[in-house]
Amino acid sequence: MKTPNWVVTSAAAPPDYTLRLTFADGKRGIYDARPLLEKPLFAKLKNLPFFLTAKAAYGTVVWDDDIDIAPEHLYKCSSFR
Repeated sequence: MKTPNWVVTSAAAPPDYTLRLTFADGKRGIYDARPLLEKPLFAKLKNLPFFLTAKAAYGTVVWDDDIDIAPEHLYKCSSFR
């Protein structure tokens, strides 16, 4: 079975509240996470040191404390280079 294109294979979080992502289809994208910061579910991400702990795991981007973003959303809403 083929891996879906939207599976996140690598992630980096620079200090500007974006995510630099690589997906299973090889595309590289930048996801602007700033709009999420206003949602209660993602309030912890306002803490920059915590935001910077983002990592790729389980096919998406995760943070400790069980915070993650749907990989399909990341793929759909990323700007690709």
